[in-house]
Amino acid sequence: MPRTLWSVSDLHVTWPANRERTERLRPADPGDWLIVAGDVAERIDVVVDTLARLRRRFARVIWTPGNHELFSRGADRFKGRERYLRLVELLREVGVDTPEDDYPVFGDVTVAPLFTLYDYSFRPPGLSVPEALEGARNARAMLDDELFIAPYVDIPAWCAERVAYSRERLSSIEGPTLLVNHWPLVVEPTLRLAKQEMALWCGTAATRDLPVEHDAVGVIHGHLHMPEEIRVDGVPHFDVSLGYPFEQERMPRRAWPLPALKIR
Repeated sequence: MPRTLWSVSDLHVTWPANRERTERLRPADPGDWLIVAGDVAERIDVVVDTLARLRRRFARVIWTPGNHELFSRGADRFKGRERYLRLVELLREVGVDTPEDDYPVFGDVTVAPLFTLYDYSFRPPGLSVPEALEGARNARAMLDDELFIAPYVDIPAWCAERVAYSRERLSSIEGPTLLVNHWPLVVEPTLRLAKQEMALWCGTAATRDLPVEHDAVGVIHGHLHMPEEIRVDGVPHFDVSLGYPFEQERMPRRAWPLPALKIR
């Protein structure tokens, strides 16, 4: 029986049109799986409810967080690392795979949901991090991450820990992989950004070698809201973002959700 591993990201279901579109997501076959590569919503309860609903339809749902799942305000109980761990705990209860669980295998491909964050290394050569952030501020290109994530955790330090953790786990895999991360694993997808300063919040140079080193048949990511496929070092990288409703009219017409893998 044919089965498909579908992939989506950046559902942003707090927008009613996106919530309705997410509700229409259905498997083509009862055995189909679904990847959700981050930015489901900002509230923990909404993230869990949305993914639980998808899990009731799909045979398996694989999630990795984006920056919006990590957004916190001062009054929130869970912030930074604790917020992520709380999401992992609740999503395990509803049967959703997270980056902390055993990597599932679809056919002969190990599907590895990563969570590597960003460290401001996607910046122009010769600029320090403070200089690059000041340039983004002057260009009015700052992301809300600086307001809702950075006050509660040392992001570059957490990024370094997550990259090391991912490397250790990937090193035990034999055979082909499909790498899943909210942020691009290489800088090339960010080169199409209208404001290049935004690349500061779009990944880390420390993950560039992961696709080749771990025999990736592809990389699934989101974050940029620019659906496309590019090849870097022979590996296809797919941005599978849904994005905000006001952006969707400008996006190229393409299949969504994207079939990442198929078993016949």
